[in-house]
Amino acid sequence: MTEIWFYHLQRQPLEIVLPQLLEKALAKGWRVAIQAKSQERIDALDSWLWTYSEASFLPHGRVSDGDCEIQPVYLTAGLENPNHAELRVFIQGAEIAVGLGASDSPYARAIALFDGNDADELACARVQWKQLKESGFAATYWQQDGSGRWEKKA
Repeated sequence: MTEIWFYHLQRQPLEIVLPQLLEKALAKGWRVAIQAKSQERIDALDSWLWTYSEASFLPHGRVSDGDCEIQPVYLTAGLENPNHAELRVFIQGAEIAVGLGASDSPYARAIALFDGNDADELACARVQWKQLKESGFAATYWQQDGSGRWEKKA
C-alpha cells in the first residue's frame, strides 16, 4: 500500500516547498506526477518550475507538450500517470484517488501539500486524512517547525 504524507504548509508557500521536494525525489531517481484541481493551477506551475531559481529549473511537462512518458515531472489536473511516476503529489486539494490502495500501485509515496492559511485547503486535507485513515492507509502528518524543518507530528 502506498505511503501517504500530508505536508501542512504554514511558514512557506507551495512555490518554495514544492521545488525542494521535487529536487529530492529526482535525486532519488524517482519520476513525479503532480496533480492539481484546475488547469489554471497547472499552467501557473508550468511557468513557475522553469523560473523558480536563477541557478536552476525543474524539467517537466504536461500533455500539451507531448512525450509525456519521458517527463521526469508530469503536471496534470487528471488521474493519468504516463511517465510511470513513483511519487504522486496532490496540491490545491486535488482528489487523492489514483489506485493508491492497490497492491500493484505504481507509487512508492504520495504527498498531499496543503496551505494551512487557506481555510478550504485545510478543511479538504482534514476530510482526506480522515477518509484515508478510516480506509487503512498509512498516512503521516508533517509540519514545519520554527526554523523551517519538517517534523513528523502524526
